[in-house]
Amino acid sequence: MRIIISNTSGEPIYEQISTQIKNLIFTGELSEGDALPSIRSLAQELKISVITTKRAYEELEGDGFIETIPSKGSYVSRKNKELMKEKHLKLIEDKLIEVLEEANLLNLSLDDLKDMLQILYDSNK
Repeated sequence: MRIIISNTSGEPIYEQISTQIKNLIFTGELSEGDALPSIRSLAQELKISVITTKRAYEELEGDGFIETIPSKGSYVSRKNKELMKEKHLKLIEDKLIEVLEEANLLNLSLDDLKDMLQILYDSNK
């Protein structure tokens, strides 16, 4: 498992870890039941505080991505991948609702929004 930390990112380190592990799960690089490095070993590998790594793991566990078994370690959750995907779809919907509310304030048309989304989509590939 390879995690890259950016000190120039505005995102906190624990969120960078959490986001990258979530992405590894979604892409299938980490599968249900796979063991994660211990909190201590990941902290040493990344040269960061154990507290930061612990916070990332707690966030992942709270979101249902991993399960921690005392004295055994942390593992990719056996929860249904579809349930996790639904959570992300709901998050996207919530963000799109915010965008629609802002667009309505500016009287942007649906075509304008589609054009903006297409440009952003194409530039983010």
